[in-house]
Amino acid sequence: MNPPPTLTTEPPDLAHLRHRVEEALTAFVNAKREATREAGMPGEATETLADFVLDGGKRLRPLLCLLGWHTATETPPPPAVVRTAAALEIFHDFCLIHDDVMDHSALRRGHPTVHRVLAAHHRPARTQAGADELGAHAAVLVGDLAFVWSDELLHTAGLTPVQTEVAWPLIDAMRSEVVQGQYLDLVQGDAPDTDLDAPLRVIRYKTAKYTVERPLHIGATLAGAGPALLQALSAYALPLGEAFQLRDDLLGIFGDPTHTGKPNLDDLREGKHTVLIAHALHHADPGQRALLRHALGDPHLTEDTATRVRAVLVSTGAHAIVEQLIRDRREQALNALDDLNAPPATRRVLQNVALTTTVRQS
Repeated sequence: MNPPPTLTTEPPDLAHLRHRVEEALTAFVNAKREATREAGMPGEATETLADFVLDGGKRLRPLLCLLGWHTATETPPPPAVVRTAAALEIFHDFCLIHDDVMDHSALRRGHPTVHRVLAAHHRPARTQAGADELGAHAAVLVGDLAFVWSDELLHTAGLTPVQTEVAWPLIDAMRSEVVQGQYLDLVQGDAPDTDLDAPLRVIRYKTAKYTVERPLHIGATLAGAGPALLQALSAYALPLGEAFQLRDDLLGIFGDPTHTGKPNLDDLREGKHTVLIAHALHHADPGQRALLRHALGDPHLTEDTATRVRAVLVSTGAHAIVEQLIRDRREQALNALDDLNAPPATRRVLQNVALTTTVRQS
């Protein structure tokens, strides 16, 4: 087995790439703010979305898009490619805003979610229930606006006709896949069971392809990559994306909210059908299984009951099994880099990405 890679600072420089993405996002968002003012439109939706877009996040998808570019060429990505990568981040914000509404989440990145922000803004003039309902409805529209912004930035990024022709099918596929994955996640949460195929299918479409594979493909294709390179990138991306989501599943229940920026009760209260839960149900004794089925999906789940659930997830071996799955998939991704015909410095950065995305606290 390959040892976990040692972090390096060799080019391409992720900090520099992130800075370029932040510049592109800031310029675009500020232009939207100005356009809203000039048009005399109400600014609440624009300002709420602008704050959310610029409020941080891992920027993983745009960074992977730019790393995809670097797998095919050592030439720095031009502004048009950076803007395309930035558009992927705004599309991700669309997904997050809607996801938080569906999950009734209170926090994102350590701050109130968009629907909570909007509910608080309107609460003085409404009952709490009325403000909460309005906040949820308004957040759906703000999420829609994020999709519009992402699409606008993609169309005005400045790609060449050839780049546009080859990249748009991948962008369309990415957008369809994540929506399908989110749908599967939503409908399969009603009755968690021991079936591993269902949560793994959600992971494949909602995370592995959307978060890692498609961004890498888009960036590499913009640099002129052919099918062989894209196939090699998939061999790295899909297991890494699965490991990334498996880590998220653990953090969603065992994570420290001060690090993750969101509560560690939400996944349990939503009754998410994850690989972790499926393994626990499979290995639980009747009493443990009864506790899990009673607790999962309870919107009023207490911390005391959650502590008991966490103990079951550990004692059944589910926690350890998921940790091993993460290690196995990371190793598979690292081994795939041996067959990736890319500049050595880029391969080293991709090794670092495999480590930092699977060994993390947030």
